[in-house]
Amino acid sequence: MRSQPYYLDVTHPKANKGHAVSALCERIGVELRRTAVIGDAFNDVAMFAKGGFSIAMGQAPEEVTAHADAVTLSNSEDGFARAVGRLILPRSAGSGVAAGIE
Repeated sequence: MRSQPYYLDVTHPKANKGHAVSALCERIGVELRRTAVIGDAFNDVAMFAKGGFSIAMGQAPEEVTAHADAVTLSNSEDGFARAVGRLILPRSAGSGVAAGIE
């Protein structure tokens, strides 16, 4: 799997971020449907398929963003913070924290 055009990630065939997020959720007792995942590369697509709500970073290739539920700004534009403030926190049940977050 290539996470970037200039990287080659060599792992066990069944080792991917989708399996990792599933195992983590099982271990901590959180339903997958209640998770949000954020990524920007081809190795994140398996995680997008497992997470309850998937967000692609703005710099992600179109082939990656096509698998996400939403797209945020790029890393250089504070896309992660924006995704948390505008996409994740408002979806949180009973969260009063999200109000006013830009």
